[in-house]
Amino acid sequence: MVETLMELWAVIKPNALIEAAISYGIHVLALIIFLETGALVFFLPGDSLLVLAGITAANMPDKLDIVMLNVVLIPCAIIGDAVSYQIGKRLGPVLFNRPKSRFFNPAHLKTASDFYEKHGGKAIIMARFAPIVRTFVPVVAGMAGMRYRDFAVYNIVGGVAWISSMSLLGYFLGGFEIVKKHTEALVLLVIFVSILPGFIEWWRVKRAARTAEAANQPPEA
Repeated sequence: MVETLMELWAVIKPNALIEAAISYGIHVLALIIFLETGALVFFLPGDSLLVLAGITAANMPDKLDIVMLNVVLIPCAIIGDAVSYQIGKRLGPVLFNRPKSRFFNPAHLKTASDFYEKHGGKAIIMARFAPIVRTFVPVVAGMAGMRYRDFAVYNIVGGVAWISSMSLLGYFLGGFEIVKKHTEALVLLVIFVSILPGFIEWWRVKRAARTAEAANQPPEA
């Protein structure tokens, strides 16, 4: 997952996306957030984009208002996850049998499935802060037959927490001169913090597998 995100970073520049949002309006940001959460488009940089949007709102409030940013994007994130839930509920196992392509990797769906099995309903909230996983966990919840009433509660809480925390973090940090001069470094830090839990879990699983393999090997003569 780490390598995937780094490759995507080289292709998709959050700075370019935020410039497009400023030029064409907040509806560009709204579309990006909806696509990442509701259309299985996992390669959009949601976290970094929201932080950049907050920084922009702090320094150019006439072009991007922080209140309007949250008013518009929170519903997009909630509706997006609701759509993903319905995709999982209606398509089910078909998604797991979908062949790997440039824009879809069944391994990402498997990772989300393992994440959901481990954390249950809380995964809907926690996944909001994990790139790639947040795109597929609502799909898995739909496939697993999670009651929609329960899903909706987690979805709303997660959507509000994700959008508001990321955008307000950027808005707060945007007032510091050092952040204005080193915005890209801050965005990279946000990405690193986002993927760190997933990397730690991946390393833990790999270490456990090596330990188990070593334990099953016969002793040397």
